[in-house]
Amino acid sequence: MLGAEVSLYPLKTSNASSIITEAINSLHGQNLTFTVGSISTEIRGEPEAIWNGLKTMFNKAQQSGEVSMVVTLTNAAD
Repeated sequence: MLGAEVSLYPLKTSNASSIITEAINSLHGQNLTFTVGSISTEIRGEPEAIWNGLKTMFNKAQQSGEVSMVVTLTNAAD
């Protein structure tokens, strides 16, 4: 099991909130649990699902332009 804390930062846009929301929504159906916070989203799941989820989020966000993504990963149990 892995945990990730991820923050997306769409650049050069006035539409950041909807870009972030669409990227988070791309996690649905990926066998992950996630909790959306005010500045980051916490994701839990099997390693392959985490990596795929992060890739999906980034790919979805970059469709709207430039984006930075900050990720912290842990394999520590809760």
